[in-house]
Amino acid sequence: MRQENGNNIPESTTNTSIGVLSNSRNGSARNGTAKANGNGTSAAGLFGVKEDTDSAASSFAMVPSAPTADYFGHDREEVTRIIMQSLWDLGYHRTAMKLEEDSEYTLEAPEVSHFKQAVLRGEWGKAEKLLCNLDINKDVDVNALLFCMRQQKFLELLEVGDTTRALSVLRTELTPLNQSEEKLHGLASLMMCLSPDDLRKNANWDGATGNSRKTLLSHLSKSITPSTMIPEHRLASLLDQVKQAQVAKCQYHNSAIPPSLYSDHRCHKDQFPLSTIKTLTEHSDEVWFLQFSHDGTRLASASQDQSVMIWDTETWELLHKLTGHSSPVTYVQWSPDDSKLLTAYAEQKVMLWDTQTAQCILKIDAHTVRVICCAWAPDGQTFVTGSDDMELTVWNLRGEPVHKWHGHRIYDLAITPDGKRLITINTSCEVHVYNFVTRELEYEINLHSELTSVNVSKDSKFMIINMASLQEVHLYEIDTLNLVQKYTGQKQKEFVIRNCFGGADENLVLSGSEDGLVYVWQRESGQLVEGLPGHSGTVNCVAWNPVSPTMFASAGDDCVIRIWSRSPQGHIKGKIKEIDGIL
Repeated sequence: MRQENGNNIPESTTNTSIGVLSNSRNGSARNGTAKANGNGTSAAGLFGVKEDTDSAASSFAMVPSAPTADYFGHDREEVTRIIMQSLWDLGYHRTAMKLEEDSEYTLEAPEVSHFKQAVLRGEWGKAEKLLCNLDINKDVDVNALLFCMRQQKFLELLEVGDTTRALSVLRTELTPLNQSEEKLHGLASLMMCLSPDDLRKNANWDGATGNSRKTLLSHLSKSITPSTMIPEHRLASLLDQVKQAQVAKCQYHNSAIPPSLYSDHRCHKDQFPLSTIKTLTEHSDEVWFLQFSHDGTRLASASQDQSVMIWDTETWELLHKLTGHSSPVTYVQWSPDDSKLLTAYAEQKVMLWDTQTAQCILKIDAHTVRVICCAWAPDGQTFVTGSDDMELTVWNLRGEPVHKWHGHRIYDLAITPDGKRLITINTSCEVHVYNFVTRELEYEINLHSELTSVNVSKDSKFMIINMASLQEVHLYEIDTLNLVQKYTGQKQKEFVIRNCFGGADENLVLSGSEDGLVYVWQRESGQLVEGLPGHSGTVNCVAWNPVSPTMFASAGDDCVIRIWSRSPQGHIKGKIKEIDGIL
C-alpha cells in the first residue's frame, strides 16, 4: 500500500475505509483546552494544523487548567482560545504561541490537529478513523460526513485517471452509506468525463490542488462540537454579529459602509431622505409609474395623461416629453445602457424611444388588449411584455416575437439582473418563476392574496411583492420562495400600488399606499422607519435612484411627483455632512 499523501491514494480501498458508521462514537469527547506537556506542539498553519510527529502524539497529556476568574462575565477559557485562533488567522503566530504558554490553554487537542492534517493531505483512511473519535453534534448523521469525505476521494481518483479504484469507492464505500440516490447517479455520470478539466467543470469542483479540501474541512468542522473544534474565524463571526445587531437597532440606517468597532453605531435622522426637496407638477393627470435611469442622471414618469416625461436629476429640468401614446401609459423601462426607453400603454401597444433624441424608433402591436408591464433582458437585446390577453411575450429589437407563454393575465413582471429568471405575478394570486434561458417554468405558487407589484434585488436572490389583500409587502427568497420578512402598515385595497428596494445597500424597502403616505422599512428587521406625508391622494409608485443612497421619488393620483432627499440641515456650506459613514 502506498503512503496516503496528496493525490497518492491507497491501492486497496478496503484497508483504508472504516465502513458505515452509526451515530454512536467511540472514545471520550475532549475539547483540547488544557496545556500540552513534553513535546506537545501548539497549533500552527492554516486551520491551526499542528505538525504530525510521533513525539507530539505520544507525549501530549491533558492537564486540567487552574480555575480562573471570568472575563467580564465571559468564560475566560473560551475568550482565550478564540483570541488564540484569531491570532493565527491574523498571522501573529509567535504571539499566539506565547498566549498559549502564558494562559496554559491550548487551541485544540492533538486528535483535532491530526484530523485537520489528514483531510488537508488527502489521507482519507486516517481522517475517517480520527473522525469517529471526535465529539460530533448529536443531530448530525455521521454517514453524511463520511459521504462527503469519500466523495472527495472519489473525485481525486477520477482526476488522476484511476477510474478502476474510483468505481470501487463508488460501489463499496459511497453506496453503502445510504445517502441520496440522485447524488450517487450524479457521481457515476462523472466517470464519463473526458479530461480532468471536464471533470472539474461538470462537478463544479476545483480539484485536489485547489481549495476543495479546505472547503471540505470547513464543512466537516460545522458538525463537530465547537468546544472540540472552534468554528473557523470565530472572532470575525462574532464581530459580524455585533455589527448586524447594531445595524438592526438603528432606525435610520442607510449606509453601505460597515460600522466601526470603536464605537456604538447610530445613524442620524437628518442624514436620512425624509424631506421633499422638489415637486414636479407638469403631468395633468394621475402619475402611475416612475423609474430612474441606471446611471441615476434621469427620471422617467408615466401618466394617465398619455405622456411620458424625462427629467434631469441634477437640475430637475424637463428634458423630454414623449407624446404619441393614444391611451394612458402604464409602464416605462430604461434599457440597460439607458439609450432607449420602453413604454407600455393601454391601447395594446409598446413603443421604443431613443432617449437622447426623444424619437420613437419602434412601435409594436404587442397584444390584443392593454399592455400592463414590460422589462428588459440584461443584455439589452430583448424585452418582455405582459398583458391582460393572457400572453407573455419576448421581443427582439426589430419588434419580432421570440417566445410566448400563455395562460395568465399578468399584473407585473421582473427579470433578475443575472438574466437567469423571469418572475411574473398574475390576477389569480400566483407567482410564476421561469428559467429565462431555457424558457421552462421552474415553479409556480398561489399566495392567496391579490398581488400588484414585484421587484428583484440587485443580487438576484430576493423579491418583494405587494400583497393587496393582506395590506402587506412580503420579502421572499427566489430560490426557495421562503418568506424572509413582512412589512406592514401601508394601506391597499382597490388600486395597483408599487414597491421598490432602496438605500445604500438595498437595506430599505419602500411602498406607496392608498392613505397618501410613502412607507419606508428597514429590510432586515421589518421595522417601519417612517410613513412620509406629502401626497394628497393614493401614492401609486416609488422609485429609488440606483446611484444615490439618499434620493428617491414617489408619484400619485394628485398628479405630482415628489423628490425625496435629506433635509437642508444635512448640508453645510454646500457640502454634505459625513456622519457615521454616510456620504
